[in-house]
Amino acid sequence: MSIQKIARLAGVSVATVSRVLNNSDTVKDANREKVLKAIKASNYQPNLLARQLRTARSSMLLVMVSDISNPFCAEVVKGIEEEAEKNGYRILLCNSGSDIERSRSSLQLLSGKMVDGIITMDAFSKLPELSQLIADTPWVQCAEYADAGEISCVGINDRDASQQVVGYLADKGHNRIALINHDLSYKYARLRQEGYLQALAGHQLTWQAISYASELSFHAGKQAMMVLLESEERLDAVFAVSDTLAAGAMAAIQAAGYRVPDDIAVAGFDGTELAEMVTPPLTTLAQPSRNIGRNACRLVLQKIDTPQSAPERIIMQGHLIKRASA
Repeated sequence: MSIQKIARLAGVSVATVSRVLNNSDTVKDANREKVLKAIKASNYQPNLLARQLRTARSSMLLVMVSDISNPFCAEVVKGIEEEAEKNGYRILLCNSGSDIERSRSSLQLLSGKMVDGIITMDAFSKLPELSQLIADTPWVQCAEYADAGEISCVGINDRDASQQVVGYLADKGHNRIALINHDLSYKYARLRQEGYLQALAGHQLTWQAISYASELSFHAGKQAMMVLLESEERLDAVFAVSDTLAAGAMAAIQAAGYRVPDDIAVAGFDGTELAEMVTPPLTTLAQPSRNIGRNACRLVLQKIDTPQSAPERIIMQGHLIKRASA
């Protein structure tokens, strides 16, 4: 379908359609919405190469995800994609695994001007190396972030959120609360562990136990929980830093003949659909995953349009969802 037919279908001028395709900020929101609906209804595919020659932009964003199998990461990507499409952009997805060589390979797209900006979800420890590779390309860091610096970022206060979960378990009368954590090269893992320890201290609980999962998977969560169950003094609650790890922990508890939450309460983190699928349903600290993605996309598009703009930090709020597991 031609741009002229899109204009007729949307009830706007050809010039308006062209401005929408080129991400002009002079288009009224109502007209932009009409054009985008017409494009979607007709499956119109603009000539990206021709647009790139006209505007020196590809209208593509590179999204580098640490682990696409992580439900939290998947939800963030959905938010990024929704916001990108609303603004006439598409995304290229790289499952980096926080591996710098894999990241280096994907970042070769920069030299060919195939992407206009980058959103990363790599481990905080990788940011200095990524910064050298990315240079002055518009860049936003998602979930993992620096407290200061030249990189715009979006996330939540992991330390406070972790304290909220552990404080809730303590207020329910649990005094032997364990933690299932992940790789401490991730800043979120360090901050959630700090929150766990601070919450125990704040409730004057001296007992603590931490088991580290080898990866963010159901099986790894199950294995980490089995290590905790081998302890001489049995815990009465466990907080896992992701819903996936918490689901594995619940399976290990039940396989060992214990009941959730009567014998051991379980709480997770992220607020993914998985938390509603397990039995009993999982208490979890829900992150605003899609809004994190949307905000990250807005920031990188802003950086593309205004390269000299100052870096921004958006710290969002999570909320505790109380369910039968705790």
